Amino acid sequence: MSVAAETVILRRSGSGVNLARFAVYALLIVAAAVFLAPLVSMVFTSLKSMDEIRAGNLLSPPGAITLEAWTTAWNSACISVSCAGLKGYFLNSIRMVVPAVLLSVGLGALNGYVLTKWRFRGDNLLFGAMMFGCFIPFQIVLIPMAFTLGKIGLAGTTTGLVLVHVVYGVCFTTLFFRNFYVAVPDELVKAARMDGAGFWQIFTRVLLPISWPIIVVSVIWQFTGIWNDFLFGASFAGGESQPITVALNNLVNTSTGVKLYNVDMAAAMITAAPTILIYLFLGRFFLRGLMAGAVKG
Repeated sequence: MSVAAETVILRRSGSGVNLARFAVYALLIVAAAVFLAPLVSMVFTSLKSMDEIRAGNLLSPPGAITLEAWTTAWNSACISVSCAGLKGYFLNSIRMVVPAVLLSVGLGALNGYVLTKWRFRGDNLLFGAMMFGCFIPFQIVLIPMAFTLGKIGLAGTTTGLVLVHVVYGVCFTTLFFRNFYVAVPDELVKAARMDGAGFWQIFTRVLLPISWPIIVVSVIWQFTGIWNDFLFGASFAGGESQPITVALNNLVNTSTGVKLYNVDMAAAMITAAPTILIYLFLGRFFLRGLMAGAVKG
């Protein structure tokens, strides 16, 4: 084959690759636009007055930006019989999600460490039982959990919600950390034991410092699931201890005469803001952490 013919073939193959890449990127851009359209509509609606909403369309940008709907949703939107806004319920969710995430991630890390580096009789059976907990639907545990919370005096409290989310989430975090620690060489732990390190020293000084990828994954997983939870909050929280997702539902479904769509959209954006920020700042570590420990070499 002549040099000229090879050059023509290479150019055609290169143009084919470029065309395929262009098609993939075009498809991704269209898909991103479709998925982002509801979010853009929510943001635009929350920044408009009701007169502008009635006169325009959902995807039109606001002619005059106003934050009145945001301040109303935060401070004085009527939720059920209360007009205290989302501020108090937002703080309820913070008080719930922070200890629940810390406890579930901490217990998951400890469980993963014990199940991989401190083997004992029946450890695989225990791990299998915990994995079974990952597949139990929320609805099945509602009545037993309500009975248990009532017996221990935590029904209708934020502490009770924390307990519920820790119990339900520790199965997932145990799975994450166990799969990560399996890929850590046992020789590393044996060397630490020979140097005189004990159970807690190995955990805190050897394994935890190299566990940041899976810690980020567990924190994102737990934070998103707990913050966005509605069923447990609606079932186990009292009136003043309800999380923000329940308050948002009550606000949107409250009938106060004129429907304020801008306030509803602002309230939805306030509720979604923490999870959006989590993914914006930590999302690039999420997939990296999921893949960490996937290959043992």
